[in-house]
Amino acid sequence: MRFYRPLAPVLAMTFDLDDTLYDNHPVMDKTEEEVLNFVRRYDPRFSHLNHQDLCAFRELTLEQYPEICHDMTLWRWHSSKLMFCHYGFSREDADRGADDVMAHFTLWRNRIDIPESTHKTLAALAEQMPLVAITNGNAEPAACGLAPYFKFVLKAGPDGRSKPCSDMYCLAADRLGLALGQILHVGDDLNTDVAGALRSGMQACWMNTKNKKLLQTMESCLLPHIEIYDLASLTALI
Repeated sequence: MRFYRPLAPVLAMTFDLDDTLYDNHPVMDKTEEEVLNFVRRYDPRFSHLNHQDLCAFRELTLEQYPEICHDMTLWRWHSSKLMFCHYGFSREDADRGADDVMAHFTLWRNRIDIPESTHKTLAALAEQMPLVAITNGNAEPAACGLAPYFKFVLKAGPDGRSKPCSDMYCLAADRLGLALGQILHVGDDLNTDVAGALRSGMQACWMNTKNKKLLQTMESCLLPHIEIYDLASLTALI
């Protein structure tokens, strides 16, 4: 644990999910593979599609609806619907098809391997203070065994703009009944988590999962209060 700023008393903690509490890359790689296989089998018109094709529909969707970037689930749903419409499906069938694709996505998206150390650390912290999850992604804590540790979960889209925007940070403080400065946000991303939390008024803890050198990192624009290399270090603060 390394300190860069004086730390005020911490009365609650908020957590990013992906790549902070678990390695998100294996589950996403598997999910993308399974979704592509599902789409290819769904209709002969899709049998030739590849990952680049699916990404192209996402980019087209973003061009049409720029604000959709704040809601990853809605973005995926609309890009799936666009794909169905492009291949001649009726609007009703395209809606149904997008629902089917997203159901398959959700099934695989939440097959996350949560380290036992994460469970132990969150359990210990939750006994001492309220914990909240704040995510830009679409993992479901209830589906992967993390929900019991959190008072509530905030998701970009339904609960405001994605980090680093201040929407979800301010909403968390409001729902907890605490000042922003009494909350420590923990996350792996120096922009969305560290800079976003600091600019919102929270204290920030950088989860350095890749052993980067903070002062030599291009993404570093604001110093966190704390840098840690493993989640269990946080128990030293309680």
